[in-house]
Amino acid sequence: MPVENSVEAALAALRQAVGGLENAVDMRFEAERESSEIDAEVRRVHADRARLAQELDESQFRANSLEEVNREVSRRLVTAMETIRAVLDR
Repeated sequence: MPVENSVEAALAALRQAVGGLENAVDMRFEAERESSEIDAEVRRVHADRARLAQELDESQFRANSLEEVNREVSRRLVTAMETIRAVLDR
């Protein structure tokens, strides 16, 4: 009987060790999955940031172009008004 008890005790310890190993493997897989999700989210954030930076640059370029056109239109209006005044003053 003592041998049978020690075999049962050894099997119980083995089962417990295997269960602990399975839990550790499951936890490791979960940590890897979460890490992959975090890495994917970081890549998405970087891609969004790059896209937004490009859109901001394009918007700034467009605003600068519109400002330049606005100055040219204003200059032409002033010239036209001066020409009209000169004609009216004759």
